[in-house]
Amino acid sequence: PADSPSPQEHGLDFQRLLDASAYKEMFRQDMIRWGEEKRCTDPGFFCRAAVEGALHPVWVVSDTRRLSDVEWFRDVYGDVVQTVRVVATEETRKRRNWVFVTGVDDAESECGLDQGVAFDWVITNDGDKAALGEQLEMLLQSLHRRL
Repeated sequence: PADSPSPQEHGLDFQRLLDASAYKEMFRQDMIRWGEEKRCTDPGFFCRAAVEGALHPVWVVSDTRRLSDVEWFRDVYGDVVQTVRVVATEETRKRRNWVFVTGVDDAESECGLDQGVAFDWVITNDGDKAALGEQLEMLLQSLHRRL
């Protein structure tokens, strides 16, 4: 059933759902639907799960996908939150074997942060390792100054 709380209850292989395989794609829309149902009833459900038990002074919460996620972190943690968006051109993404899938790649889970968020940092990852390294170094220096 779509409202079960875990992949194991669906008889799915959790590790295979984490990669970019065809296996994951078979269940992607069901996972998105289940996540949307959870968010409708409790917008902070996944955010609380992400920080549960975290004790370190700096956390990297990767792959937030909705404005409600960003708003939750900002509401709970205030000014210490730094938002980072990683971008790549569509051409670069296609070279990395990305293929647009209607109903998936145009869903909120994939493009919910394309508008409405003023990111603190925008990192470009188009394959230039030196440029990427420079951007990440600036981000790290800024985070160290905030500690």
